[in-house]
Amino acid sequence: MGKKRTRPADADPAVDKLDADADSSSDDDMEIINVDFELFNYDATIDFHGVKSLLRQLFDADASLLDLSGLADAVVDQNTIGSTCKVDDKANDAYAFLTVLNASAAPTDGPVAKLASYLAERARSSDDRALAEAAPALLSGSGEGGPVVGLVLAERLLNMPAEVIPPMWGCLMDEVEAAVEDGEAYGFTHYVVVSRGYYEVASALDGPKVKRAREAPGPGVLRYFHPEDEEVRKHAAAAGTYAFVKEDEVNADSKRAFQEMGLKSVGFMMVIEAAAFKGAVDAMRAFVGSVV
Repeated sequence: MGKKRTRPADADPAVDKLDADADSSSDDDMEIINVDFELFNYDATIDFHGVKSLLRQLFDADASLLDLSGLADAVVDQNTIGSTCKVDDKANDAYAFLTVLNASAAPTDGPVAKLASYLAERARSSDDRALAEAAPALLSGSGEGGPVVGLVLAERLLNMPAEVIPPMWGCLMDEVEAAVEDGEAYGFTHYVVVSRGYYEVASALDGPKVKRAREAPGPGVLRYFHPEDEEVRKHAAAAGTYAFVKEDEVNADSKRAFQEMGLKSVGFMMVIEAAAFKGAVDAMRAFVGSVV
């Protein structure tokens, strides 16, 4: 990709000392732990396995349908676009990652093109009509003069603090702008953001009497693994959920995690026009700042 692009010194490359503390009636039982989260450019010699693991989490039940190794290679090879978020040292595994891949310029037999085909097929199955029409048209389009689509992939460990997320997106915007100025192929007209959500469902682990008292909900309320998605979708031209191809192979109780209900995971996708992307990131910053 040519010379590695480094972040300018006045950029915000790290989130300084996020205090992870909890209220307690006894100060003797609790202590404040300061953790330094830092953002790093990708390093192919370090980040492949960590990114691949997070990609497996992002694509959930359908991870086995995709070339995760090829996708991880595509992510880490773009060492000036996107970030990993780590603690203590660059050599550690990523706690979070964010990147954008050019779906319109990807080789037709490569992992990015196969991911685009998968997403187009899944979008067609969405109950959201706008997404079912817009995403396949963008992801299947090609040719000079047509839309240039960036696939935004982001995932993090579930206990990551939300404060680290806006700086990662801010860096991504700056890096894409710098890449365009350098004549690189990042002049996107649209972004397709890939994420996940879930619905609460009745647990199969409860006894019959408990299950009758706690009936399975109807379609339910969509909840987001990435809470900022709820704000970002307000700036999307289309957004909606889709079922995983292999959802029947995953037990909802395996994701129950200290709550009464099981979790049914779904894919979540947003189409954002390039002109609206900065507004979406600004709204994300404001949203995260209001809830932390």
